[in-house]
Amino acid sequence: MKSFQRGQIWLVNFEPSIGHEYRKVRPALIVQQDDYIKLDSLLTVIPLSTQVKKRQELDAYIVKDNVNRLFKDSLIKTMQISSFDRQRFFKYIGKLNNDIMSHIDSKIHLFFFGSS
Repeated sequence: MKSFQRGQIWLVNFEPSIGHEYRKVRPALIVQQDDYIKLDSLLTVIPLSTQVKKRQELDAYIVKDNVNRLFKDSLIKTMQISSFDRQRFFKYIGKLNNDIMSHIDSKIHLFFFGSS
């Protein structure tokens, strides 16, 4: 049985997608709190993109390292936050540290509540 935690990066199947939604199997960051992960079969994630030249204000830049185990430097695409069933999660990749997660939390806060 798969074990999920906040801050983990998994390969997730984003298909089928519509319009401008992210497509393909791609890395995604689990952002919901661990207490809520246990309550539902859906997991809230943010997709990652390796197209770092297309960085937007709310994207978080992540440098690949031995902990996150990404293949390339990537962007956390905060404005694409989504929830998916656990069946879409294929493979554990790695984890982000607490400092990076705090930075991403601030981006999520800006996305939902603005700068006030």
